[in-house]
Amino acid sequence: MAIQRRQFVAGIGAGAVALTAGCAQLGSDGEADDDRPDVVGETLTLTTTTSTYDTGLLDAIHPDFEELYGVEVDPVAQGTGAALESARNGDSDVVMVHARGLEDEFMRNGYGVNRRDLMFNDFVIVGPEGDPAGIDGMGSATEALTAIAETGATFVSRGDNSGTHTKELNLWEAAGTEPGGDWYQETGSGMGEALNVANQQGAYTLSDRGTFLSRRADTDLVILVQGPIKDGPEILANPYGVMAVNPAIHDNANYDLAMAYIGWLTSPDAQDAIADHERNGEQLFYPEAISENPDFQQYVPEGWNSDSSGE
Repeated sequence: MAIQRRQFVAGIGAGAVALTAGCAQLGSDGEADDDRPDVVGETLTLTTTTSTYDTGLLDAIHPDFEELYGVEVDPVAQGTGAALESARNGDSDVVMVHARGLEDEFMRNGYGVNRRDLMFNDFVIVGPEGDPAGIDGMGSATEALTAIAETGATFVSRGDNSGTHTKELNLWEAAGTEPGGDWYQETGSGMGEALNVANQQGAYTLSDRGTFLSRRADTDLVILVQGPIKDGPEILANPYGVMAVNPAIHDNANYDLAMAYIGWLTSPDAQDAIADHERNGEQLFYPEAISENPDFQQYVPEGWNSDSSGE
């Protein structure tokens, strides 16, 4: 079901009104202010990636939101593909994921509205310190993958339609290589488990930096190819977005609370909390919601404009 221009613009208009909920605070009696949506006592279902959960980010930032609004956030950690599918099925109020192509499809089909850029980190290629494929320090992610394939060194793929898996497949395509064979192993699991398998087998894998840093003390794997945060190739950038489930598609979606959450999550205080979240003294995510020059394209699918709806 293709999203139509008037539906999309109406969604943005409704979101602009609902975003004022992001500034709402509880009154002295613990009740929501009369001129704000009354969400006290409600539960927000968030479908999100394993990386935001496994890194401890959600546990670090959600208590402030829950206390401010008198609500509960129920995070369901899945791969990006599964998180968006849960939302398509009406089992989520808001989604926080990291695969812009999948997010765009979700919006084009009318399921998501009022998307915002949220934060970013990057992807890294990790592997055993011995580095049998000789990729350490390479400035090209695609050349590194080509070297892994040509040497037949073991590579562990999540194989779960997550944001990380989607990025990995894009990298193989850019490298002109179709992975397969005994050296290529798909786990069908989250990032943490994929790192465990790669560690056990002395294999390479693609990881988001946040999850790897949060687990580095428990693994012998090392970063061999850096992403753009450490001056590596831009192709390894890893942006995250957040969007509400369209209540016109699923009337059970808690839209007021979802927009309160998005407004709070993209506020200066929450963005500072994201920046302050560390593991072993290292920053895991970098806030991106506040900018001197906001990009309109963050709100709409890639290539969308006011004349592209076919009206």
